[in-house]
Amino acid sequence: MSEREMGTRKVEVLRAVVEEFVRTGEPVGSETIAERTGLGVSSATIRNELAALEELGYLSHPHTSAGRIPTDAGYRKFVDALPPGGRMRDTQRRAIAGFFAETMLDLEDVLKGTTQLLSRVTQYASVAVPPSGSSELVARTELIELGSGLLLLVVGQRGQVDKVMIDRPDELDAEALAALERSLADRVKDKTISEARAETLKAAAGASEAERRIFAAAADVFGDMQAGGGSHHVLIGGVANLADEAAHWRRETVRRLFEALEHESEMLELLRDVTTEDLSVTIGAEHPHTGDWEASIVSAPFRAGSTEIGAVGVVGPTAMDYVGVMASVRAVARRLSELATELDA
Repeated sequence: MSEREMGTRKVEVLRAVVEEFVRTGEPVGSETIAERTGLGVSSATIRNELAALEELGYLSHPHTSAGRIPTDAGYRKFVDALPPGGRMRDTQRRAIAGFFAETMLDLEDVLKGTTQLLSRVTQYASVAVPPSGSSELVARTELIELGSGLLLLVVGQRGQVDKVMIDRPDELDAEALAALERSLADRVKDKTISEARAETLKAAAGASEAERRIFAAAADVFGDMQAGGGSHHVLIGGVANLADEAAHWRRETVRRLFEALEHESEMLELLRDVTTEDLSVTIGAEHPHTGDWEASIVSAPFRAGSTEIGAVGVVGPTAMDYVGVMASVRAVARRLSELATELDA
């Protein structure tokens, strides 16, 4: 039902119920709405609107309480009626601006900090999916002599760094080693991690014994970067905040959500399912996972240029501060996109 079909007053009453229930966790009655909204109508008129909204499925009437609480459909109607963009509180805006004002070159380290940032400014749990290691480009490789060994250093374009110590082959003098370093760099520069691994394995197959050991070591490093670079990895922050929301959730629901956050594959599947637009809001039964948890998730992708490379989100009760959370997630995703694009440039 559209806002025009519902009528302006029903929309205002629904908004008041959602905002008051999010604030207090208590069923909302007509007197409270009359005091807080300034609609200029009697409590009796508001009671009629509450009854109508309940009949439409947007509110429920718990037990014998005179007040109402929003249903999942009510939260969805509230979210869909919000103006585009949304507003953050000044404290949220300053916290996000201050975090991204720092010089940061490793995107995964930034994401770890981002989960703590989002958790702090929203007071809910936050999640992030880093870019897949397979898609990161190789920025440079170096062979550094350290005593009797060699340090093989690989740097990804988004700041991922990996290294391994290998024995220096006696057959390679300084000139041969420098030539091998150039050959390795030329083969893998600006290739993705997965492409670089394939290239070094191919080079190892046709190289001398001494060179084969270097190329094989490089292939192992690329394999480690590919496996550990975020393809099946979720960063989580502020889980303890969920315990503070127990007033809005049953204890069993909180327990199930804690367990879900500990299972990366389940959370990764959820984020892939729900992060389909620039900003996605999934409420309760709209997804099997969030329905089981009686939770909502607000998520957004971030990009390097036009390529989507990861996602960030906030997980909380269906009685969530949607306005602040949506604005915060949108702002953080935008800042991450700017940073990722700059690191890829």
